Amino acid sequence: MRQIFVLSLIIALGSSAAFAHLSAAHTRIGSMPPQVTFRTERVAGNVYVLFGQGGNIGLSVGPDGILMVDTQFANVADRIKEELKKLGSETPKFIFNTHWHGDHTGGNEIFGATSMILAHENVRRRMEETTMFRGQPRKPSPAVALPMITYGAGLSIYFNGERINAIHFPKGHTDGDTVLHFTSSNVFHLGDDFFVGRFPFVDLESGGTVEGLIRNIGDMMQMIPADAHIIPGHGPMAKIDDLRDYHQMLIDTTLIVRRGMSEGKTLDELKSAGLPERYKEAGSGFINTNAWIETIFRSYSK
Repeated sequence: MRQIFVLSLIIALGSSAAFAHLSAAHTRIGSMPPQVTFRTERVAGNVYVLFGQGGNIGLSVGPDGILMVDTQFANVADRIKEELKKLGSETPKFIFNTHWHGDHTGGNEIFGATSMILAHENVRRRMEETTMFRGQPRKPSPAVALPMITYGAGLSIYFNGERINAIHFPKGHTDGDTVLHFTSSNVFHLGDDFFVGRFPFVDLESGGTVEGLIRNIGDMMQMIPADAHIIPGHGPMAKIDDLRDYHQMLIDTTLIVRRGMSEGKTLDELKSAGLPERYKEAGSGFINTNAWIETIFRSYSK
């Protein structure tokens, strides 16, 4: 297990009362298909998961209020608030962003007016700059949407009777990825490091690497107990065996592409050869088989 420096932030605030489709994901504001269902499910302990339009939202709910992990899109904030009201309040006290992409931070501009936003320092940096995303420039986020507190290796918040650890994993999905560990509830939110049963999106323009993602998932597997509950960035709730299968898929498909690269095959030749039939389902999501092959090729060509 990697050595993580954790800065403990203890804040006394007093007491107060599936699988999302990715066709519009990773844009700042997405159109909301009318058939999308927003629903909240209890995971374990104080933790809930909210499925909707964009990245899965994690929630800590208790006497201290609500802590939210990611905010999906701005144009679905009212739908999210409806779900939060069922849990006691439409206004979270804290928001963590697992990374900077718009399907996880788009709602910041709505919730940021009343909630304290926290994220890795690279998340704020990318949100406040003109950032290249999939070959196109993305405009800076408004000031209200930016994280107010940033960190490097990580920090901890004591909230709703448990310690919540935010741990940075570098150079995976992006260069600003955070995993949230709800320690007493035994729940982990892995953000977009984990797409259940699908090929991942590795944002090479934002410091992500395939090698780093494989390494990070391996480190997470050493950290996560066998009986833990895992909230992925996209997809249904998962367990450690699902993460192991995902990790093995990343390793196997990467080795296939790298072997072809070592034989001098071009990207077009690698795409033409494809991947074994057993990975057909993994390529049926936002990142299809050709896109994943190209991601591996570009990542290891650097």
